Amino acid sequence: MNKELFQELIDKSEMEAEILKHTKDAFSTLKTVLSETEDAYKSFNKKKPSATTLEYNDLKGNELELTFGGDVLRFAMHSNVFLIPRYDPINNTPYLREDSERGYCGVINIYNFLSDSFKYKRYDDIGYLIGRILINKENRYFIQGKRELSRYLNNFSENPLSKKSLEEMVHSAMSYTINFDLLVPPYDQVKEVSVLYFQTTMENSKLLPTGKRLGFRFAADIDNPPENV
Repeated sequence: MNKELFQELIDKSEMEAEILKHTKDAFSTLKTVLSETEDAYKSFNKKKPSATTLEYNDLKGNELELTFGGDVLRFAMHSNVFLIPRYDPINNTPYLREDSERGYCGVINIYNFLSDSFKYKRYDDIGYLIGRILINKENRYFIQGKRELSRYLNNFSENPLSKKSLEEMVHSAMSYTINFDLLVPPYDQVKEVSVLYFQTTMENSKLLPTGKRLGFRFAADIDNPPENV
């Protein structure tokens, strides 16, 4: 009987269970944050009426949805635990050097889609991963993401996850999305279309696959090279 092997199995399983518990707790708090964001917007909109809506929807399972203007944010919690790759610079921080198990994380991904993609069932449309929340066994977190979201990076050991931090993440994701504009695709990529494709797509209220940066490098929306998303 290999007692060391069995103990290793138990220790690893218990660590992953603790990480998933923290991740699920964060996801549950995220539901509250999104619901309160919807309520706050409705209250604000009563004072300054606008046709623009903001709606939260619990898709059940591991997905949440926030729709506002022409955009959708999808928050998706993964059911597995991941290890930060060895080549990632964050592994060089004292926090992770002290305990390599701190590099095992649960993940909540944040995707941005166009609301019309779902409305008109344009299944070929493109969504973008604009950020992801990584949570470890000590309920510490860091974010990999674009622009506003990326400022949380590099503070793993200083950030216990809280409702306030999740509120800041949601508001930052919304801010980024509002300013992440839909660009006209390069002309040469859309100048030709077959009769069959045109008729088929028009019958389904579609024309061409759509994405905010379809045909462009994703880095086109920022001045610097893309962050490590």
